[in-house]
Amino acid sequence: MIEQTRKRNIAVIGAGIGGLSAAYDLVRAGANVTVFEASDRPGGLAAGFKEPHWDWSVERYYHHWFTTDKYMRGLIEELGWSDQVIFPKPVSVMYYQGKFYPFDSISAALLYPGLGWGINKIRFGLVGLYLRLTSSWQKLEKTTTDAWMRAKAGSKVYESMWEPMMIGKFGERYAKQVNMAWMWARLHSRSTRLGTFIGGFQAFADKFAARLEELGAAIIYKTGVQSIEQTESGKVLLRFSGREPQEFDQVLVTLSPGIMAKLTPGLPQDYLAGLLRLKSMGAVVMTLSLKHALSPEGYYWYNIPKQMGFPFLSLVEHTNFLKPEYFGGDHILYIGDYLEVDHPNFQKSDEELLADVLPHLARINPEFKPDWVKKVWVSKTPYAQPIPLVNHSRNIPSIKTPVPGVYFASMSQVYPWDRGTNFAVEIGRRAAQMMLVEDRASGV
Repeated sequence: MIEQTRKRNIAVIGAGIGGLSAAYDLVRAGANVTVFEASDRPGGLAAGFKEPHWDWSVERYYHHWFTTDKYMRGLIEELGWSDQVIFPKPVSVMYYQGKFYPFDSISAALLYPGLGWGINKIRFGLVGLYLRLTSSWQKLEKTTTDAWMRAKAGSKVYESMWEPMMIGKFGERYAKQVNMAWMWARLHSRSTRLGTFIGGFQAFADKFAARLEELGAAIIYKTGVQSIEQTESGKVLLRFSGREPQEFDQVLVTLSPGIMAKLTPGLPQDYLAGLLRLKSMGAVVMTLSLKHALSPEGYYWYNIPKQMGFPFLSLVEHTNFLKPEYFGGDHILYIGDYLEVDHPNFQKSDEELLADVLPHLARINPEFKPDWVKKVWVSKTPYAQPIPLVNHSRNIPSIKTPVPGVYFASMSQVYPWDRGTNFAVEIGRRAAQMMLVEDRASGV
């Protein structure tokens, strides 16, 4: 831990997991920390909601942890909450010729008929093994997932296994442009066993925020920042709506690149242009509470190929991961899709989106009836999945911006890793240490 000789006033913009993680290290190093959050609760994209008869919260955008999430698990261990993390083992399935087949283990992969037999399964296994073992991702970013997988695994394997996911996540426009380092990161680091916090991710975020306040940090909700400016005295000035401006020694922004660009127009042109060049997909996620389980087999995660006419990418039956009893006996279903921000679904009402998906739930379970649906929630965000193109490492904005005292940490900078709470912890804490090092270097 880096000691400070004088308490610095530091603002963190955004009470997502990255912002909370940064604030945790900063306040423990002796800084006066204020976290500003535009919504009414902590958690960011991992925040959730809760019905009165539920014991657990449900995330607005489905989340889970992997057993390999060392940054998140390390933080939780520091906080003393490891006994509150559970790792059930749900079943994920792949779609093939009108049926779903388990696909979350080596034995399941060997039995999956979509790959055929013989050489295709051998190539699939060898490619998977190579990507799990190699740590050399830099050369992989020089080519696309589409080109590399077709060359190494073969077109049959790629089109059966990974192309539907690429199209689903990045759309027809970007699916063939995403670099192979992104795919490497997913296959290299993820486990088949999935975990969560007892009570849900919102319970974790609430508890984490409460710990920060116990340590002396202030968290101010329902307060969005309008602009970030540098003063003549070298301080950083934050302007708000309905609140007096406030000066800080340092500011860390943990929002999207687009919002960062809007908040800080005084950034040098090259850094600002770099933020605006970054591309990302938005997400529309519908959450349903049902009277009955949709999957009679108890499947959790359905990988849905849009090419088969489904109007969504993923269908996730949350209560085949966690017990329905946690949710008052309700069966919780997520229906998620990654979309470009100008997609019509961002403008559709909840009723229109529900009408689009209901007929397709009967394709999952022919017994399904619309009156199974008890309640519907729809969440939309324009910033959900960064799009890493070839040689993307050249495009990553530095955490320390050219404006003195202003720092930026987002999911677009965890590359080559994919977005998620584990890497939000890593980049938040990395930014905090950079800020503390700057204090020491300046003799503060």
